Amino acid sequence: MLIPILHFCGDCADAMALYEKAFNTKVEYTEHRDDGKIRHAEMTIHGQKVFLNDRFGNRDKSLDCAVHLALTFSSVDEFLACYENLKEGGDIIDPFVETSYSKLVGNFMDRYGVLWGFMVVEMP
Repeated sequence: MLIPILHFCGDCADAMALYEKAFNTKVEYTEHRDDGKIRHAEMTIHGQKVFLNDRFGNRDKSLDCAVHLALTFSSVDEFLACYENLKEGGDIIDPFVETSYSKLVGNFMDRYGVLWGFMVVEMP
């Protein structure tokens, strides 16, 4: 099993709250350090288990990152609703466009430095 781990710079709890809203999910497990920061947390995003913590993080939002999370949506409306929740303080990396393989596809970095790729995959 491959599990992505998202590292933050002290704002993991804020990121988890945003992701709960954006992806309509809940944090399943959280363990705090003595200083109140997140030692380890788990949530499921689009059927994928994800670990989160306050360990390092990509504070400067450079594109030199080790993780790029890609999500597929069944409709443009679902794609845009999720993006609306994540966009504040973020940056669009590749503008959202229609392609021959997707009604809408694009990449953006959220305010925590996590690079997201969104794509609409319509099922027949």
